[in-house]
Formats: sequence, C-alpha cells, structure tokens
Amino acid sequence: MEEVKSDFKEEKKEDFPVEVDKKKSQSEGNNSFDRRFLVWMLVGSILVSALAGSFFGFLAGSFPKSSFFEKLFNKESRQPVQKKDGADASLVSEGQLLEEESLIISSVEKATDSVVSIVVSKDVPKMNGFFSDPFFDDPFFNPFGFRQKEAVPEDDSVTEKREIGGGTGFIVDSSGFIVTNRHVASEEDAEYTVIFNNGEKVDAKVLARDSFLDVAILKVDKNNLPALEFGNSDNLKAGQTVIAIGNSLGEFRNTVSKGIISGLKRNLEAGDGFRQSERLEEVIQTDAAINPGNSGGPLLNLQGQVIGVNVAMAQGAENIGFAIPANQIKQIYQGVKQTGKISRPYLGVRYALLNKAISQENKLDFDYGALVVRGEKLTDLAVIPNSPADKAGILENDIILEIDGKKITAENDLASLIRKKKVGDKLILKIWSKGKEKTTEVVLEEAE
Repeated sequence: MEEVKSDFKEEKKEDFPVEVDKKKSQSEGNNSFDRRFLVWMLVGSILVSALAGSFFGFLAGSFPKSSFFEKLFNKESRQPVQKKDGADASLVSEGQLLEEESLIISSVEKATDSVVSIVVSKDVPKMNGFFSDPFFDDPFFNPFGFRQKEAVPEDDSVTEKREIGGGTGFIVDSSGFIVTNRHVASEEDAEYTVIFNNGEKVDAKVLARDSFLDVAILKVDKNNLPALEFGNSDNLKAGQTVIAIGNSLGEFRNTVSKGIISGLKRNLEAGDGFRQSERLEEVIQTDAAINPGNSGGPLLNLQGQVIGVNVAMAQGAENIGFAIPANQIKQIYQGVKQTGKISRPYLGVRYALLNKAISQENKLDFDYGALVVRGEKLTDLAVIPNSPADKAGILENDIILEIDGKKITAENDLASLIRKKKVGDKLILKIWSKGKEKTTEVVLEEAE
C-alpha cells in the first residue's frame, strides 16, 4: 500500500509538471502567431495604401484638374447651389472671372491707340495778373487767404494763344475721321489739336457740329490710322459690362474705368455750368466713372466695339454717367463722310403726345399718338407749309397713330422715330383724320 501510494504520488509528481508545460507551450505558440499576424496585417495595410495612393496619383496627373475631380465627384463642382427660396444660383467660377478680365484687357488694348486727346486753343487778349492761386482758392490749401488779383487786359490789340478747353475723341475711319462731343468742339474760331497715344500732335479741322445731338466730327490729315468698330446699340441690355476710356481731367490720358449699363433710353437736360443746356434723349446710363475730360470718349463693350459716346455725368451723385448710343453716332458720321455735312430728316409738324389723362380730358378717341397742334405764337403753324407733312395732306388736329407699324408713345416719340430715319426714306403713317382712320405715305426731306 505504501508503495502504491508512493507510486501514485510519484506519478502525480511526474505527470502534473508535464501537463503544465504543455499548456504553457501552447500559450506561447498562440502569442507568437498573434504577433506575426499583426505584423503581416500592418505590412499589408501599408502596401495597399501605397498602391492606392500611387494609382489615384497617377489618375490625377493624367487628367486635367477640373475634369478629374468632376468625374470623381459626379461633377458636383458645376452643380447649382440651392437658395433658401428654392431658386438656383450658379456659382461664378474662377475661370469665368479670368475670362472677363481677359476680355476687358483685350478691349482696352484694342482701343488704346484709337482714343485721342483733343486740345482747344484760341487767341485771347493778354491778361495782366498779380498772384495766381494754384489751388483755386481752396481754404484747405490756402489758409492765409491769398487771392488772385483780378485780371485785366494789357491791351486789346495784344493777344496770346492759350488752351481754353479740351476733351476726348476716337478714330472711326482709317483716313482720319474722329468723333467727339459738340461741346468739346463748340468754338467756331478756335484751333484744334489732336494728340495721339504715342504723343504725336496733329492739327484737326471740325467738319460738322450736330445741332440736336451733342456730336461733332473732326478730320486730321493722316491715313492708315487704327479705327474703332461700331457695335449695335439697339441690342444693349441693362447689367451688361461696359468700359469707358477718356482723357480724365484733361490730364490723365486713356484713363480706363469699368462698369455696367445702369439704364437705357434716358431723357435728360444736360448743362455745362454756364447757363447753356441741351436736351439729350434716349441716352445710355452707366456707372462706369466718367469725369471732366472724358467727354467725347468711347463707351465700349467687351468685344472692344463702340456702343456709345460719353457725354455727361450727374452732379451731386456717384457713378451716374451718360453716353449717346452708337447707332445715332454712326448715322451722323456716315452722312458727313458722304456729303460733308450733317443731313437731318424732318416731317414738318408741331405736335403734342397723347396719354390717358389728355385723352380723357379732351374726350379723344385714342390715348396714344401725336396730336398735330399749333404753337403758342400765331406764326407757329401746326403743319409747316411745303413740308413733307404738308405734301402728304396731314392737317391740324390730325392724330398720327403709327409710323411703319410702330405706335407713337412716350417711349417711341415721333421726333425720335424720325431721327432714326434718313433723308429720302419713305414712311407709312397711320392717321386719325376727321373721324376716320387712313394710311398715307411720306417722303422725308432734309431739314434746313
């Protein structure tokens, strides 16, 4: 019994340590496998990441940037942004901004050599002065109150040539025709000098001054000049980008300003500050900066075409300037080039525009049209004798309803419709005369 017990205890002593060593060995093996697995997983992840990065890097380098990311993200960069009210608002891309900037630069470069400065000189009595204030009596620059002694002529027979004015113009024909404002070239007995962009000075002659529009046509004795092209001012839209170029303040030549068309067909009374004013009709309003000296310069579109001639700016306001539409200028220039003078058609009636208020008050049959009426003086006849209207049989108290199918309204005034025509044009007039509607043909003649 003792031996058995002894054997049993010895066996137990032999078997127990063996069993423990097997479990320990198995645990160590499992831990070693786990470590190897983690190492291989880490190495595999690094390899996969490297291969993926190389692949997508290759794709990104193989396609244009915009094309690659548009394809990758289903063209999200071109999708409109939803406003709160549900309306779509397309983003303005950097490419579009660069394109507009490029067009502006191109237009300016195209026009620069065609824009000229105009200097007006005249023989005036030589003046005797004491002290000249270069800052025009501005109290900020002249705190001590110095004043210029009132200038008086030394001798009526002694004269000197002085610059008395100036402005801007632009070449419209390679043979030397230049357009500017009439108020720039209004002095009959003055001398006019054109200064080109390269500094060259050339004497100019005033061929014609328009008595209705603020336009004058000059001519220089030079050929092969860079001429600007006219655009179609009838197709202009509010919000369209425009460029103004001019001799700002008579000092800064070819000053460029950019803006938009703020309004179309504006009618206004423009003055020069010396009690001289004129009526400007159907002009272009723009917020492009137009300063003194810009008068007569071109208003351009992004193709470098002339769509207007800068003519006036609003005093006491910011960025409100005006330009005469190019189509009117083009017609005047072509007439001067062909005939040497401005030929303006006329119909030969005095009239009052009708509207609802006038029609109701006078119980008329129409609330639109031009009512042919006398003026305030006895000599102000309703129909000028031997005029185109007289020859067509138009009578006092007739209502001219339409010209060539266009109704005569405040927006389509009779005078503005006639002004767009040429001498010799045939017009079809619809007239209400003595309670009946009739149609008659009129041939426009040249106004004297």
